[in-house]
Amino acid sequence: MQLPDCIFCRIALGEIPAQVVARSDHAVAFRDLSPQAPTHVLVIPIHHLASAADATGPEGAALLGEVMALGVRVAAELGLAEGGYRFVMNTGREGGRRCTTCICMCWGGGRCGGRRGEAGREP
Repeated sequence: MQLPDCIFCRIALGEIPAQVVARSDHAVAFRDLSPQAPTHVLVIPIHHLASAADATGPEGAALLGEVMALGVRVAAELGLAEGGYRFVMNTGREGGRRCTTCICMCWGGGRCGGRRGEAGREP
């Protein structure tokens, strides 16, 4: 399912341009417009998922696995595997969630410290 007013659904459909770095049958990865680390890629399900907390049952687990697997592939393709990288998935207001779509952020390219992954800062 896609939501017509969701910017991320529209990116997944190709209606809004993005710097897509990888795509699978279930997820798409693209560069963040406001990076919090030297490499900052967003990985989202192709079909709208409001939150990781909504990914229930075997289908939800499989979908989150697909999102993470694409993130791992992107990290390797972008040369982050050796130095390391961080995945962040915010859920709920107190968890730092800012939008209405489940997003897995992949940060790398420098030491990932701080709350938002700013490279070079101590955790």
